[in-house]
Amino acid sequence: MKALVLSGGAGTRLRPITHTSAKQLVPVANKAVLFYGLESIAAAGVTEVGMIVGDTAAEIQDAVGDGSTFGLKVTYIPQEQPLGLAHAVLIARDYLGDDDFVMYLGDNFIVGGITDLVDGFRRNRPDAQILLTRVPDPRAFGVAELDASGQVIGLEEKPEHPKSDLALVGVYLFTPVIHDAVRAIEPSWRGELEITHAIQHLIDDRADVRSTVIRGYWKDTGNVVDMLEVNRTVLEGLERRIDGDVDERSETIGRVVVEEGARVANSRIVGPCVIGAGTVVSDSYVGPFTSVAENCRITDSELEFSIVLRDSSIDGVGRIESSLIGRHVEVTPAPNVPSAHRLVLGDHSKVQIHT
Repeated sequence: MKALVLSGGAGTRLRPITHTSAKQLVPVANKAVLFYGLESIAAAGVTEVGMIVGDTAAEIQDAVGDGSTFGLKVTYIPQEQPLGLAHAVLIARDYLGDDDFVMYLGDNFIVGGITDLVDGFRRNRPDAQILLTRVPDPRAFGVAELDASGQVIGLEEKPEHPKSDLALVGVYLFTPVIHDAVRAIEPSWRGELEITHAIQHLIDDRADVRSTVIRGYWKDTGNVVDMLEVNRTVLEGLERRIDGDVDERSETIGRVVVEEGARVANSRIVGPCVIGAGTVVSDSYVGPFTSVAENCRITDSELEFSIVLRDSSIDGVGRIESSLIGRHVEVTPAPNVPSAHRLVLGDHSKVQIHT
């Protein structure tokens, strides 16, 4: 069995962060989302990975390399435009050959990994296996319809009027029969080759398509709210570790990780949270569910339930919460101008201002 990992896409819902960075490399608990997926694939005993890459190919390749860090052998497959999940299968045909494969969306996060799913697929070997989870608003996902016995009878992509609340999770398992299906379908109204249409083609041909409704934790980390929620979930599993320097005027409470080379001075750190290597926290409070990446500066500020990417500084701004702060960012107090806000915002930014 091989793996096909999708690491293209523009990441429009995470802009402006993804104007300069691949969405799959945005860190959760100071580790790229993509890395959790690669570790899950390796843990399931799959070692050959074809990675679909687009405009951010150079950054993905620099981060993943040949895959040996994860115990994998990675082959990169360029996709000129993000034309749908089925299109990714189509262009990976030569790489996949006649092997079964697991397709994993690189910006998805599944607690507990995929080992049981892969083992079950190897044992039973249906033509296709999909993962489903119940969501409050399925209109943003591929949606499955099941009959009374639990058999998959229909799939729709982002329907206006969903027939169920069962959304497709970003992990699929296929035998080689899927290759005929992706060649048989036409682009959708979005101009993409939809994997839901290819699986529906299998269903219409009476192929053996099975589903598993997962009860564990799954998130598509495509927006800030979900990124912060995944960060919270991962940090819940932290074990306390103080490898950096914490001075006698500071207090660390609970599951706090201070990486080697980090310094905490005259500050209060309440876990679960992680302070990255080379970061300096001084005269500040860092609260639960916060991850601060490497080489940052947090000075005379309060920070909680947030993600701060590397090489950024927060200086003298009071309290920040529920925020995603990118690389090389400087956050400082505004000039003392009555009833005014000074903003420098990138394209597609979203700002909330208290008035």
